[in-house]
Amino acid sequence: MTSQQSISAAADKAASTRQWWKRRAIIALGSVGVFVALALGLGLGLGLGLKHDDHRLSASSASSSSTPSTSATSSSLEYNPPLGNESWRLSPSEYVLDMKSWDLNAEPTTRVYNWTLSAIDAFPDGVLRQVLVINGRYPGPMVRVNRGDRLLINVTNNMPNATTIHFHGLFQNGTNWMDGVPGITQCPIPPGQSFLYNFTVDNQFGTFWYHSHVGTQRMDGLFGPLIIHAPEEAEYQTRYGYTQDQVMVIQDYYHDLSAAYLPEYLAPGNENTEPVPDNGLIQGTNYFNCSLYQANSGYTCYNNSTRALFPVEQNTKTRFRIINMGGFATFQFTIDNHTMTVIEGDCTMVEPLDLQILKIAPAQRYSFVLNANQPATNYWMRAEMDTHCFLTNNPVLNPTALGILAYGNSTTLPGPESVEWNNVMDPLCEDLNATLLLPSVAQRAPPAANFFVIQFDFQIGDDALDLAYINGTTYTVSDIPTLNWIVPHLRAGNTTYNQTGAGASYGLQNQYILDIPDNQVVDILIQNFDDGSHPFHLHGYQFWVMASSQDQYFPWEMYDSLNTTNPMRRDTVMVDAYGWTLIRIQADNPGLWAFHCHIAWHVAAGLLMQLQTRDDLMKDWTIPSDVLGLCPA
Repeated sequence: MTSQQSISAAADKAASTRQWWKRRAIIALGSVGVFVALALGLGLGLGLGLKHDDHRLSASSASSSSTPSTSATSSSLEYNPPLGNESWRLSPSEYVLDMKSWDLNAEPTTRVYNWTLSAIDAFPDGVLRQVLVINGRYPGPMVRVNRGDRLLINVTNNMPNATTIHFHGLFQNGTNWMDGVPGITQCPIPPGQSFLYNFTVDNQFGTFWYHSHVGTQRMDGLFGPLIIHAPEEAEYQTRYGYTQDQVMVIQDYYHDLSAAYLPEYLAPGNENTEPVPDNGLIQGTNYFNCSLYQANSGYTCYNNSTRALFPVEQNTKTRFRIINMGGFATFQFTIDNHTMTVIEGDCTMVEPLDLQILKIAPAQRYSFVLNANQPATNYWMRAEMDTHCFLTNNPVLNPTALGILAYGNSTTLPGPESVEWNNVMDPLCEDLNATLLLPSVAQRAPPAANFFVIQFDFQIGDDALDLAYINGTTYTVSDIPTLNWIVPHLRAGNTTYNQTGAGASYGLQNQYILDIPDNQVVDILIQNFDDGSHPFHLHGYQFWVMASSQDQYFPWEMYDSLNTTNPMRRDTVMVDAYGWTLIRIQADNPGLWAFHCHIAWHVAAGLLMQLQTRDDLMKDWTIPSDVLGLCPA
């Protein structure tokens, strides 16, 4: 078979697959079968009712200059560049942190953001599809505050589906009901309504982000960075000598709305085979080869999409805050000819670690300092998906998203002088080794008073769908948030409502709630009986990463020799395939906190549980009326 025939065959297969996905999605969205019932329970946001084919540009809706050509060869189409409005693209300058005008030592203040959420048609990589946007921009805007500030974010939902916003990594101490998790801390914001997220940012600084926590909506565009500054930052600026500060967002990307993939993913016999992305994006943009789609694919594609550009001045240093906001893929990030000095991981400042390759799982954040000490030209920045983590192939996927590190005013594309590091992709879907990360501010892990074991896998459930189970329970979104259930019973002194287990004592179905005694230090052993690796995120806390292994069972003989001196602290950690990870927390933050895999497909399958902490403080709470008012009477 010739290379041209191979491309044609791949495109035919892709077109066939796409049409099949969409037929299945239409069936799922229009039926009242078991999948729809489960999807509503999981809060997957089905019901968008927006099929890809409904949003092709046509002669009646666009000028001829912006309409793709219909002339085609046997294997590809030729396309004209779009001349339409691209005002939906967020300006690259929005992710640059102005260090000169920002006062790290300012007195605490109130910072107000007004967001309108909507669905629009856009082409981040050249392929036209529907995306979800904040204030009409893709990706979402940056939120920037100082530690101690009060943050008011008024969210108006103009989308066809309910939604919430979760502020990833924030402790929300004393404001558990602002954590943004449907079925746990709030009911979602209905279409056409508004809700005010109102909380104070205490005792934290660093690199965070926000995203929708309803179904798989964040994969469709509801996300953005959140940066918390503090006076200590000046010390790090001096120590590492950086004069620029910039957010970098990487993500996997699909050419259809995420809900269209769920019927097949959750179908019996799928064996947890996740949909493979169609592309990767940096700063919400990348190039896609339109010739990989046949004329009958149902896609509109433009061949002139751009790559993200990161200007630097020679012999200066820049802090890059890189965040994996994608829904599935783990990335290996490199910059040709340049090493990276890691100084932060999940908002924990760490001792400098020089790397050529930075591995970053979904939801994780790192800061690294780049020294622009090479000849003044352009260099490729490469965010390569670890395809070893995928169970199937996608014939249209180029797993490497490219950005450009541009010295000065250079306008030339990276050429032969831009040399990729000669490193082989790690075949193991694993975390950056936590033992390499040493927190700059040392904190000893206190002795644990209790030990809990969490085991998870994927099974075919009673409803004949392929679901995830934690200690035998698969999560579905409760109509009444568990917080709304539990607080009144704690207040009434009903002790049957503070029992560790699968929620039976709460009268709640499909809820695994781990109730930790007040203020205890506890170990949680996460055992993975699945063949894939899983990035687990704990809301409301940072934990100590005590140990991890690719072996299936925890070696109890090593327990007394764990490193407690200054282990890495973070909020998202990878649990290896058929392996385990041991974390330690001090359960001092009152509330109900989601603990889940951050792969969006896996949350949709029910891979989520809850931690209940500080019952002694929760019993005195009064949940605000505006939060309660989101729930149907």
